[in-house]
Amino acid sequence: MTPRTPGPGPDPGPVRRTADPEPPPVGGVLWSIAGDIRGLMSLPSALVLQVAHPAVGAGVDDHSVFRTDPWGRGERSLRSVMLWVYGGERAAEEGRRLRRLHRTIRGTDARGRRYHALTPAHYAWVHATGFPVQRHAQRYLGRPFTEAQERQLYAEWLRVGRILGIHDRDMPQTVEEFWPYYRKMLDEELERTVVVEELVATDRPVPPPGGGPLPLRLLLRALWPVLLPPLARVRRFLTVGLMPPDARQALGLEWTDRQERALRRFGLAVRTLV
Repeated sequence: MTPRTPGPGPDPGPVRRTADPEPPPVGGVLWSIAGDIRGLMSLPSALVLQVAHPAVGAGVDDHSVFRTDPWGRGERSLRSVMLWVYGGERAAEEGRRLRRLHRTIRGTDARGRRYHALTPAHYAWVHATGFPVQRHAQRYLGRPFTEAQERQLYAEWLRVGRILGIHDRDMPQTVEEFWPYYRKMLDEELERTVVVEELVATDRPVPPPGGGPLPLRLLLRALWPVLLPPLARVRRFLTVGLMPPDARQALGLEWTDRQERALRRFGLAVRTLV
């Protein structure tokens, strides 16, 4: 809602900005999992769920550089996520930076409907996807959350939403309120968008990483035609496997019993190693 311009009157003096929202607590659930390599493995699953919303998918399709600079885009996104959780006073400023960045992201989706990145329902869904994906991935890559940990995780995720500038009225405030909202989104809003197809494909061109020492970049460039196909298959395997089953079903992403057994073996190996 656009605030009304105040009429003539006495000088109100300096404007006080309301206190910044608090980041997740030190030592909390998010503090423990956000920077863990196992938590990072689940980020592609959350991204696919985000772009399954037609408006979000259209925004990424029209405005993101994920096709031309996927590694740089991923690094910037990861740095932002780390600030939300571990940034202290910098967390709220990062949230404001993201909102400024998204102000100009608008257009028309595949169905001819107008979208804007900061429309509350769209922006809130992007944030919401993190909770069910983290909850599901934890069952494979770590110890499943207890009921108390799950509630704490959701409460901390609400704090992240406030950092991102999402109002409480636009986020389910309890776990009990979240699941009906989530299932309604799966049933009525999400679809297998063009960007979803690209993110789970194994045959799309992806440029080699562009960072690191020159000899490493040259080596990767030479070996990339050999390395990319197996890496793409692993990416799809983890992206689809660490997505909640009801979300996979809503998007029509195939997942077999054989793949499920392989994911369980992979999770055991990761838990043992980490």
